[in-house]
This record gives sequence, C-alpha cells and structure tokens, in this order.
Amino acid sequence: MNQLLIAVLLGLLQGVLEWVPVSSEGAVALASTALTGVNSAAGTRLALFLHAGTAVAAVGYFRAEVREILASVGDLTRAPFADETADLSFLVLATLASGVTGLPAYLALDAVVSDLQGGLFVAFVGGLLVVTGLLQRFAAALSLGDRTRPDWLDALLVGGLQGFAILPGVSRSGTTVSALLLRGHEGESSLRLSFLLSIPAVVAADTLVLLDTGLPAIDPGPALVALAVSAVVGYLTVDALVRLVRRVPFWAVCTFFGTLGVVGGLLVAA
Repeated sequence: MNQLLIAVLLGLLQGVLEWVPVSSEGAVALASTALTGVNSAAGTRLALFLHAGTAVAAVGYFRAEVREILASVGDLTRAPFADETADLSFLVLATLASGVTGLPAYLALDAVVSDLQGGLFVAFVGGLLVVTGLLQRFAAALSLGDRTRPDWLDALLVGGLQGFAILPGVSRSGTTVSALLLRGHEGESSLRLSFLLSIPAVVAADTLVLLDTGLPAIDPGPALVALAVSAVVGYLTVDALVRLVRRVPFWAVCTFFGTLGVVGGLLVAA
C-alpha cells in the first residue's frame, strides 16, 4: 500500500482514538504492523511517535488554559495547589508520577511486545482494552462530581496510572479520566485535566523514544503527513467530545465509550 495513504490512515486512527477509552497506541501499533509489515516493537514506537500530533491538537484547543497555566509558574513555589496554581501543580506532579511508573514500563516494552507477536499480541491488546472499558464504566457509575480543583492525591493517582499507558492496549484517556471521575471531578473537568496532562506526557515519552531508538521506520514525508492528520483530526475530536459532554449526561458518554472499548477489545482478541 502507498506510504502516504498508510500515513493518512494511521494519523486518522491516532487523532480519533487518543481521546476515547480505546487505546490509540494499541490500535495504531496493530494497524502499522498489518499495513507496513514492521514488527510489533517498531509498530508500537511508531504509535508513540504519532502522539506528538494529538499533543499539538491539545495545545491548540486548550490554548487559553495553557497560557494561564504558564502565567502561574511564578506562583508555584509559594502556593502549590492554590486556586491560581492548581492546574500547574497537578500537571507537574502528575508528570513526575508518570515518569516513575512509565520509565519501568517503557524498559519492559521490548520484552512484553517482542514476546507477543501475531495473534498473541492481538490477544494482549484486546484483553487490556476490555479491562480499560470496564474501568471506564465502573468510574462513571461512582462519579461524585463535586470537586472544583485537583489536589496532590489526584496528581499522584492520575499520573501514576498514566505512566502505564506507554504499554500498547492501555488507554491513557480511559484510565486518567476514570481516575478523575472516581475522585469526584465532573465530566468536563475530567476531560480537560486529562487532555492537558497528555501534553507534557507526550513530550517526555517522544523524547525518550527518540533518544533510545531514533525516528520510527517511516520516511520523513509520510511521517509529517501522519502527524498533521493526527493533529487536525485530534483537534476536531476534542472539540466534538467537549461539546458532547455539555449536552449529554457524562455517565451516558462514559457508558457508551466504555462499551465501545469492551466490544472493540473482544473483536480484536477474537
């Protein structure tokens, strides 16, 4: 298949699936191995690389929040987790917590993925997708929706869980949004914090991948096309999801996407 067409398809998958409780990394890794013939480890690293496109989408969509967060940097040391520094404190501590869990997960990535070629790799991704879908449904049922700003416990819990999303099949958005819901944050607030947290997480993960293995096994032209498509589609998907949770009860949104995650996982594993 033409490399440009493959790039568009992979960028489309990343742009849509990054924000819903279905592992974009697992789906893109599976698609890249099927379409290009690369091994599972190379497909997983390509999937990690494409997260940069959706990170750009998050920065663009939440640009006002990003400016406010950057403006509060000077107040962070004096009043962490105060009203004006809560988001920045959350992002900093959660990113550090992601590194604590994510670095060992990344070091285990080769062993996990290389031992799960072909059908076993598909089954592994499918099983994790099912778990992610069930977690999303469970979190939606217990959401209290009475928290107004994140605290240090939110940061440690959400950041720690996010670190495991470097493994294919673990949904970053699914696990982080679920944890925020369980901690009592409202639906739109949970989405906002989760999507903002994806920005430093992607920068750190992509830097680690580039230092470790270099650029993924794809020509520069198609790579840029894939990144551009994932950024544009990612922006549109974030906008659609935020609009959706303003009109539909969030438990219904979570139940729908949780069920999608379960069905998708079962289909992949079948």
